[in-house]
Amino acid sequence: MRLTIQQGFERTAILAALALSGCAGRSEVALVPEAVPVTPESQVLPRMPGIAVDDSTSDAQALQALHELEFRSLAKGADHVRGVVPAGGLSNPTSARGGTASSPVSSLNIEEFAGLDRVKYYVDFFLEPSRARFNIWLGRLARYEGMIRNVLRRYDLPEDLVYLALIESGYSNTAVSRANAIGMWQFIRSTGRQYGLRIDGWVDERRDPFKATDAAARHLSDLQKEFGFWYLAAAAYNGGATRVSRGLKRLNEDAVSDSTFFVLADKRWIRRETRDYVPKLIAATMVAKDPARYGFDSIPALEPLVFDEMTVSDQTGLDVIASLADTTIRAIKELNPQYYRNATPPGEQVTVRVPRGSGNRVAQEYAQLPPSERVNFVEHTVRRGETMGEIAERYGVGLSALRLTNPRVRPRRMRIGQRLVIPLSGAARSGRARPIARATVPPSGRHTVRWGDTLWIVSQRYGVTLAELRRWNDMAPGASGIKVGQRLRVRP
Repeated sequence: MRLTIQQGFERTAILAALALSGCAGRSEVALVPEAVPVTPESQVLPRMPGIAVDDSTSDAQALQALHELEFRSLAKGADHVRGVVPAGGLSNPTSARGGTASSPVSSLNIEEFAGLDRVKYYVDFFLEPSRARFNIWLGRLARYEGMIRNVLRRYDLPEDLVYLALIESGYSNTAVSRANAIGMWQFIRSTGRQYGLRIDGWVDERRDPFKATDAAARHLSDLQKEFGFWYLAAAAYNGGATRVSRGLKRLNEDAVSDSTFFVLADKRWIRRETRDYVPKLIAATMVAKDPARYGFDSIPALEPLVFDEMTVSDQTGLDVIASLADTTIRAIKELNPQYYRNATPPGEQVTVRVPRGSGNRVAQEYAQLPPSERVNFVEHTVRRGETMGEIAERYGVGLSALRLTNPRVRPRRMRIGQRLVIPLSGAARSGRARPIARATVPPSGRHTVRWGDTLWIVSQRYGVTLAELRRWNDMAPGASGIKVGQRLRVRP
């Protein structure tokens, strides 16, 4: 078996950093191929007025709750959020700032439409009922912003389109819409495949932030070439090119500009969700560009992802990779969300991302690992009368773990002959999962936190208890939040 290691995207990161160094106000943006310390597992999400959100709330559920609250508000104040055509209507020239395929711009035409009632409504919406969740999404923006801007520049697209993913998914790779659009850029299956994303029973690259961002940039570029202006392209991204084209034909105007979108919205020739999509994008861009101005002064910013890549030529469980890398399953899944069954596909050579600095060691240890120990998963074929709960109990796994490993299977609609993937190991539950290697306490008595570390991992590595770590580091009882680069005392 041949394994290769690739240091992830370092040349691209250096070039991107050089390209960005002259941009005022952007020197703080990290452009390393992304990665970030995983959010502490014990973090409880803040609550929002009118929306039930806690640490068990998924991004999909949160997005759904926000949309429902938003549409309830819209129904109560429809006149307030009706589109208003800017003075001058269609004759107001915006092509210079809106950009065309032959003259790309670095930003969207925000200032001209910032005063519209519908835009003001969404600014207020982000500041009040959805403030807590929006704050979390701004934190994720720090993780992905450098990578997304780099891709947008590669395709000569406005860098403000980085905020389109904010209103699509809150930068969540696991978000799923009611229309079954998936990932950070919310691709439906057909469009994802049209732009080269692999979507099958083992891999869903709509969840891969790097590949999905590249596909989204190409899709947006094609839409801009078709419609000529970014707000029409954004509307087509949300509601489909056919609907926008149909509205333009009904309008039957020779002069088209960014203002044309608001005319279509005011005439209600595009569906309601799309009518509100561009105002929402403008509002989100305004807030995200200057969050301090809008009172977001404690954003839980995540660091950009950094990683090594290794090639495996056989099916492998992500829990096995995590064990070899001395990190958590959650950290490996954060780097490889496209393997949504928590294992790489059988009989294929694929790339797996591991925390930066661990690639060579993981590859060497993986090469020595017997094939029987590379996968802690089995397949189960559903028989008549079986329920998911009964199957979970038979194999001794939790029902939540079984659902997570089979996200496309509806527990109440399982079919006879349907195949389920059974995770036989989760974290340290399986005897076949290798324990974390015990490390010698450094002479300084302190451990420098690396990406993927948790307080529990550090305690296991040095053979101490969580209570001792907390006491030696002046942490409150039950606290678990640590940061990359933090120095923890690991002996009294």
